[in-house]
Amino acid sequence: MLYEEKQIETIPVGPLGLIPLKSCETLGKKVDAWLTGWRNERESEHKSTIAFAGYQRDSYIVGARTPRFGSGEGKGEILESVRGDDLYILVDVCNYSLTYSLSGIQNHMSPDDHYQDLKRVIASVGGKARRINVIMPFLYESRQHRRTGRESLDCALALQELTSMGVENIITFDAHDPRVQNAIPLKGFETVQPIYQFIKHLLKHEKDLQIDSDHMMVISPDEGGMGRAVFFANVLGLDLGMFYKRRDYTKIINGRNPIVAHEFLGASVEGKDVIIIDDMISSGESMLDTAKELKRRKARKVFICTTFGLFTNGLKKFDEYYENGVIDRVLTTNLIYQTPELLSKPYYIDVDMSKYIALIIDNLNHDSSLSELLNPTKRINRLLERYRAGER
Repeated sequence: MLYEEKQIETIPVGPLGLIPLKSCETLGKKVDAWLTGWRNERESEHKSTIAFAGYQRDSYIVGARTPRFGSGEGKGEILESVRGDDLYILVDVCNYSLTYSLSGIQNHMSPDDHYQDLKRVIASVGGKARRINVIMPFLYESRQHRRTGRESLDCALALQELTSMGVENIITFDAHDPRVQNAIPLKGFETVQPIYQFIKHLLKHEKDLQIDSDHMMVISPDEGGMGRAVFFANVLGLDLGMFYKRRDYTKIINGRNPIVAHEFLGASVEGKDVIIIDDMISSGESMLDTAKELKRRKARKVFICTTFGLFTNGLKKFDEYYENGVIDRVLTTNLIYQTPELLSKPYYIDVDMSKYIALIIDNLNHDSSLSELLNPTKRINRLLERYRAGER
């Protein structure tokens, strides 16, 4: 049964309201389109009751603004009543394409700026909403998730700050370290894996893959991503390999210890297609080094799957590696800002997550369980069966 045909079993927590901040405008509109489509077609004997008031609308997007003064200071504004609403605020803290004027100088917005705008919008709600939920695909400061010396714990502080402002649920994707949720043990926190979407889009673009342990392998580029890679490999029934980085701890370059070498642990990759799975591409150096090492070990095709494509050093190296046959495909999601240049690359596959976010919002608004959505094993098995049967 398709999700769109799902029967309603619980009443909504409150009328649904979406507030995609400017950083997440495009994704928010796609999510809104899915929700309006489902709810206008969905049938239920209870839809005429007062509990379902405002259930079917042309759009669930609530008008909101975050203007700035010439000094760079800002404010949040809600442009319509949200009293009693179940609000979902979407924010992309990585959208550096947005700018604001500071004393006549154009500044690009940083993650700190986006986080402040999120807090401004929450503050402008003024406690009138029934419930506030934040969907933050790239978790703010998630790379500063643990303390190893005299340093700040930014991610934990941010989570505590949001919940103290009245946020009930925080939904993020592929958190760098999910244990950061220990900072808010009494509030809802979900870190969602887009594994089903990766497989779906890869199979859609690659027609000749043999998905078994004789022809394919899953690779983790470092020890930190092993949990993610183990799950991916188990779901697909594939073998697993791992690289670990040997670093020079006597030097610090660009804020980190330089990598001396990549060492591989695992079975032979000769003649096999390999999927490198990780949470993000930052500069991309370690990912490209991993791909080069796999090609040196005679892997057939190399596919890179990461939830977030930051590409902080640009795309020149990726272009070069693609032209030299080192990488075949790069898959990242539309959960964060994608440059037009990235979208135009022949090797790039854009993994659309709008439907998945809409499913999560629809379930949460009805106070339904997310278990089936968060565990994609059944959907992946169905997808593989269709692919093997030639239904492509």
